[in-house]
Amino acid sequence: MEYKRFNNTIIARIDKGEEVVAEIIKICAKEDIKLANINALGAVGEIVIGLFDTKEKKYHSEKYTGDFEIVSLTGSITTKEGQFYNHLHMSVGDKKYSVRGGHLNSAVVSATCELFINIIDGSVEREFNDDVGLNLLKFD
Repeated sequence: MEYKRFNNTIIARIDKGEEVVAEIIKICAKEDIKLANINALGAVGEIVIGLFDTKEKKYHSEKYTGDFEIVSLTGSITTKEGQFYNHLHMSVGDKKYSVRGGHLNSAVVSATCELFINIIDGSVEREFNDDVGLNLLKFD
């Protein structure tokens, strides 16, 4: 992975064999990012995506392997109890042009991934909400 920072924007290239979420975490740690939005495109060969079951209040995940184009990778960087917290979603298309998507747990790059991080000055915390069962944005 290589990246370059332009003021409050980071452009990164995540390389074949690298795991997308891990590389995002590395960049955010190195650059001390507390609040940002993310988008990316590229190709992955292995993904784990999830869906939050609102009745059970838990995630169910599925792993997929094959050739996939990243149709959309979008998400946010915030903090929870002052620590890094990411919330990412990914949609991928397969050889039959079918799309799968959900909460991104992991994705291994098969060709390249072009990642854009737009840093926002400030920070927003997350707090667990018992009623919903998720860590929601908390504004003071």
